[in-house]
Amino acid sequence: MAKAHRGAGILDQVGRGRGTCPICKRTGIKLFYEREANEKKVMVCKQCDAALKNGHLQDALKAL
Repeated sequence: MAKAHRGAGILDQVGRGRGTCPICKRTGIKLFYEREANEKKVMVCKQCDAALKNGHLQDALKAL
């Protein structure tokens, strides 16, 4: 499998797709998953997205 173009789709995003997750407060993590909190859209990390899908961290999302 060619590896030359991996991640090329995120190079045009702000900060190359990285930032601080508003739920877990990790810094420098990829934020690709869009969630709706209080009628506004926030980008969360992969781990928080999985936790939200499984029913965890709902109170943290409402606090945003």
